Amino acid sequence: MPNDTQKGMYSCVPPTPGRRMLTFPDGTQVGVMGLNEIMADMYAEGKQVNEGTAEEIVERLSEKNYITPSFRKHYCDVVLNEYRQYTRVRDNNER
Repeated sequence: MPNDTQKGMYSCVPPTPGRRMLTFPDGTQVGVMGLNEIMADMYAEGKQVNEGTAEEIVERLSEKNYITPSFRKHYCDVVLNEYRQYTRVRDNNER
């Protein structure tokens, strides 16, 4: 009997509400909890897209997610890009 399910279609881990996947430059992916809410709060607070904001996002993320000190700068780089995209979409939707 043929199997019509495509390979790679399903993940071993079910979707988790509030979890967002971050992709690092080397292709590594990490799931983090609460990033969407943190970015919404930062945007509502009028935080600009800059390194200070990225560090604050990572600090808030570390309350619910373990972030190794040696990898913290990498997280800052990735969340800065995520926040840049987030603000761009929000700014365009408000026009």
